[in-house]
Amino acid sequence: MQSVVLTGSGCGSRLRLSGLSSSLPTDAHRIVRAARPIKGSSKRLICSKPAVFRAEHLGQRVGPMDSVSLPMAPKKRALRIRSQAADGDVVPAKEVSPGYGEALYPAVAVACLGSILFGYHLGVVNGALEYVSQDLGIAGNAALQGWVVSITLAGATIGSFTGGVLADKFGRTRSFQLDSVPLIVGALLSATATGVKAMLVGRFLAGLGIGITSAVIPLYIAEIAPTEIRGSLGSVNQLFICVGILLALIAGLPLANNPIWWRKMFTIAVLPAALLVLGMGFSPESPRWLYQQGRKSEAEVAVQRLWGKSRVEHAMVELSDSGSSSSEETAGWGELLSKRYRNVVAIGAMLFLFQQFAGINAVVYYSTSVFRQAGIKSDVAASALVSAANVFGTIVASSIMDKQPRKKLLTLSFLGMAASMTVLSLSQSWSALAPYAGPLAVGGTVAYILCFALGVGPVVGLVLPEIFASRIRAKALSVSFGVHWITNFMIGLYFLTFVNKFGISNVYLGFSAVCLLAVLYISRNLVETKGRSLEEIERESGQSA
Repeated sequence: MQSVVLTGSGCGSRLRLSGLSSSLPTDAHRIVRAARPIKGSSKRLICSKPAVFRAEHLGQRVGPMDSVSLPMAPKKRALRIRSQAADGDVVPAKEVSPGYGEALYPAVAVACLGSILFGYHLGVVNGALEYVSQDLGIAGNAALQGWVVSITLAGATIGSFTGGVLADKFGRTRSFQLDSVPLIVGALLSATATGVKAMLVGRFLAGLGIGITSAVIPLYIAEIAPTEIRGSLGSVNQLFICVGILLALIAGLPLANNPIWWRKMFTIAVLPAALLVLGMGFSPESPRWLYQQGRKSEAEVAVQRLWGKSRVEHAMVELSDSGSSSSEETAGWGELLSKRYRNVVAIGAMLFLFQQFAGINAVVYYSTSVFRQAGIKSDVAASALVSAANVFGTIVASSIMDKQPRKKLLTLSFLGMAASMTVLSLSQSWSALAPYAGPLAVGGTVAYILCFALGVGPVVGLVLPEIFASRIRAKALSVSFGVHWITNFMIGLYFLTFVNKFGISNVYLGFSAVCLLAVLYISRNLVETKGRSLEEIERESGQSA
């Protein structure tokens, strides 16, 4: 849905009409913002205070009003608006044609190379661990095998905090290029390791790299995406993480006939990292970061390349009104705890806590055992089924992300995950369901993965850069993703301990309870961000200066 922006005195809401393009007179005073759907193909403009402006919409003239119903315009039809300023002069607005800049989609595609690497480095060791252990002489050492897997998460935790510092200091595109260094070196060290020490160093560096990308990718995409498609573009990040995991699974297929193929699997990761360096050299920097650095002329060029020439004027007015100019320096770490920001930073951390403690990694980890119980003996087939469900759900989520409210998707997703966890628990504990335990367990697992992919998976990473103010966005994202990696590590470390102590059925019920708590928390604390610019969200959440 696109926006039409009117101007007038004393009205603080935005009019949104389907199929209309943005337009803003050069000497506009206030931006009129509001719209509510009514019956038929109309939207109703409702102003909080009496507005003074006139508009021509499909030949219909609108005078001073409190509310009015307007028919929707056809898709891609330009709109001409005439605004009455405070002194009574009528200022004609420019006609605006739809479309985006030529660099938008290529920039998102290049950024998503990092998403592929994120998923690939997490998934590549799962299929290769047995062969790596034999080649490096640690086949009987469970502790060292565990470190080969988990040291990547330790690196990712450090990397996530590093990513925010790099993004604030050097910009978003340069951070991607710097991040490629540990990704390339880590992949090569892992591929050429002749001992476990070299492998551990390589895996740590790869983890450091994916930790940085985990924070910078959603930050960059959120800041370069137009408001009306920010949801779809933001959810592509999660989609390509799933693709990366699936590619790691496919890359491991030759292992059965070629035990040293694992070295090629790690070498493959060098290619997308090298392409990331080259691609970011041609990608536009975030206009919001440029504006914050006082580089306004460069920000205008970036806006034109990303959003199109017709949006430059409107975008610069939004940036000017948001408080993200060079007059406010980038926030320090301590300011995240200030009264101005601590609530929104806490929301970011809590969303990732709920996402991880809802059990996604535990379900994926335990899925092979569940599928074996149902008669699916192949671990590859089990992993493929889980990955396919994840990819399919994320594709569907991307298609609806800008059509449905973020809070609604999160709420329904957590509710579906809670129901699926309950089914999994009952399939393991209720004797009456014993004859159907296998199919119920598989169905519950696949349903859980689908529900996660339709909401909790993509939406959390999407909504966080939307709710954070410009001057804290990079560091606040780093904190949130740091929480993500720490809880990920803790669940991997203690999951089996809890299963052995309480039983898998009770652990599943605990995950279900976390999902229900998440629903309550989201309903009370999270603001809706769909269809609103980052600057608008920042102003209305009280984070602006």
